[in-house]
Amino acid sequence: MHVNDNCFETRCNEGRFTLTQHAQERMATRGLRADAVAAALAYGRVVYVRGAYVYAIGRKEIARYAEEGIDLAACDGVQVVVTSPGYILTVYRNRSFNGLRDRRNSRRSRLALAA
Repeated sequence: MHVNDNCFETRCNEGRFTLTQHAQERMATRGLRADAVAAALAYGRVVYVRGAYVYAIGRKEIARYAEEGIDLAACDGVQVVVTSPGYILTVYRNRSFNGLRDRRNSRRSRLALAA
């Protein structure tokens, strides 16, 4: 994984990501380091929510990669919001993944069960 100023390259097939000015400011104010963002892009789960991809590291990713000898404990809750061309819009830490659920599908499934 390579970090260069405002570009991130991951070891996976995800490709290159460009950090926006807004994301750089959020990293600074929220105390998130570039290696935590790069780890989320390389090892985090990917969910498409509200028009953007969210890369997130939670307890499942920490446990999974711990078995492979990769320590992601310091990155618990890091979430990175990325547009489809690869621009990182914002970064934050939130250990609750409730906002990453597809609300449309969950409502449909509840209606189907009620019928």
